[in-house]
Amino acid sequence: MLEWRLDPASPNRIPQVYGYDQPIVIVCPEGYTSSLAATVLQDLGLHRATDLIGGYRAREAAGLPVTAGPGR
Repeated sequence: MLEWRLDPASPNRIPQVYGYDQPIVIVCPEGYTSSLAATVLQDLGLHRATDLIGGYRAREAAGLPVTAGPGR
């Protein structure tokens, strides 16, 4: 689904995706799946795609706010 929804060239992309140079941060619970997803996005040409090391659990453990994003 990443290829459909986050590739700027896809007719099925989400409206927030506007170009290959925009920063995109992928977050998952622990940072493993998001690392793989960020690599897929980089392979699509989104060279600024990255992930949150440790995921939202690391963010929560650091005392930072955690809220559900779109689709949650």
